[in-house]
Amino acid sequence: MKDVSIGIIGLGNVGTGTLSILAANAEQIAQKLGFRLKVAAVCSRGVAAKTLPEGFAGVFRTTNWREVVEHPDVEIVAELVGGTGAAAEMIEAAIVHGKSVVTANKELMARSGAEIWDRAIKSGINLAMEASVAGGIPIHAVLREGISGDRIVAIYGILNGTSNYILTEMEKHGTAFDAVLAEAQLLGYAEADPSADVDGYDARSKLAILSALAFGERITPEDIFVEGIRRITPDDFDYAHQLGYTIRLVCAARQTEAGLVLSVRPALIPQTTILASVQGAYNAVWVKGQFGADTFYYGRGAGPNPTGVAVVSDLMRVAREIRSGSPERVSPFAHERLGVYEPVPVTVQTRPYYLRFRVKDRPGIIAELAGILAAKKIGLEAVLQLPSESKDDLPFVITVEPSSEASVREAVEQMSQLDFLTQPPLALPMEGGLG
Repeated sequence: MKDVSIGIIGLGNVGTGTLSILAANAEQIAQKLGFRLKVAAVCSRGVAAKTLPEGFAGVFRTTNWREVVEHPDVEIVAELVGGTGAAAEMIEAAIVHGKSVVTANKELMARSGAEIWDRAIKSGINLAMEASVAGGIPIHAVLREGISGDRIVAIYGILNGTSNYILTEMEKHGTAFDAVLAEAQLLGYAEADPSADVDGYDARSKLAILSALAFGERITPEDIFVEGIRRITPDDFDYAHQLGYTIRLVCAARQTEAGLVLSVRPALIPQTTILASVQGAYNAVWVKGQFGADTFYYGRGAGPNPTGVAVVSDLMRVAREIRSGSPERVSPFAHERLGVYEPVPVTVQTRPYYLRFRVKDRPGIIAELAGILAAKKIGLEAVLQLPSESKDDLPFVITVEPSSEASVREAVEQMSQLDFLTQPPLALPMEGGLG
């Protein structure tokens, strides 16, 4: 059977990883497909200085992505640039020229993926995006096909390796956030501007994609409540451990009586759960089905090889479809059409909460805080205070019985005005139902 030719735009970590896998695994790929994947063109700004893997010496190189999209031999365009500007132009141009598209672009797919798929299907080409979420975990395939017969009721995930690395290093070594972030930047886990990772925006895009697959609704990142990890301290881990919990940046999508509730936020999760054992730069996704119950998926969320495997697997799937001429394509969003999502605020949820305070110590503090909680009909569960040398910046924790997030927020806002606080209270939900 005739080879399928591909063009790769972007030779950063993912692009170079993809090329390396295509070169090293060429024979096995050909055995699985019955034909070869041939790299016909590559594009990047510094392409002239790039050393390509053995076997790609004669590949067409260019700094102009349009030359890849318009190349007469290219049948599949791999967009591995990222972002929502030029990448959107590349994909649109590929569709116009009748080229199928493989992408690792979480941000663009979260914002515009459904519309891009509509244009792709009308043009008779395919769109694949497995590498856009949790690169080393085939979670798209799981939701799209593997457990598509189930009805998903909840998804919990750790979807940002940088944040998970920072949190688990803080937990293991008692090191402050800023110091661990600097270490993560030196190791290449975090960018010079880490806000997309530590403020939750990267994970938010990924959750938007997974939620669309799982629940069949058109979700954009702005539909999702997001809160980052900058305020988490080693003290919080000490207190969490006292309670039998740890802290992770949890991506959650839950079907409730009010509708689908979406959030990306740091939360306390029981140490006994499998999600709590996810360490370092790894990702994990916990899917709860109505009929199939719990399934769990774990692996590296980023890196040239894990993400490259996802890209190559997508290239193989699309190439197989091109050669077999399949008349029916499975939407990358797992549903023929996505419904209109009506955002549900996280404030409708009822959870126990962890409230951490830092205060200038004086008599009557607990009584004053308890009075505010009582006025909001929030029941106090426990008060914890570990030994501290400082009375001018004393940390302690109050946990409260299951309460609506709306009432907890009102209480925290009122508490923030108290003159004995050295900083506003930190409120984190305590997640149950994870196993």
